[in-house]
Amino acid sequence: MGIIGWIVVGLIVGALAKLVMPGKDPGGIIVTCIIGVVGGLLGGWISSAAFGVGTGSFWEFRTWLIAFVGAVVLLAVYRLIVGRRSRSHA
Repeated sequence: MGIIGWIVVGLIVGALAKLVMPGKDPGGIIVTCIIGVVGGLLGGWISSAAFGVGTGSFWEFRTWLIAFVGAVVLLAVYRLIVGRRSRSHA
């Protein structure tokens, strides 16, 4: 799957990750979508490098699942880092 496909998948799973993890995001919906794209790419890279599970085509379930897990993990890490930083400066 090409980079444009990963961007589209990342935008969609970023929005889905926001739905699964409700709450206030420090960066808003735009940052959440960017995190979705990066999380999807990161999830795809980690799954193929560490576990030997390659991503399939745009319509395969495993592609969407890998991207979704990557986006949720990255969003959680982002909230931990930025949330902790904003509380310490307040």
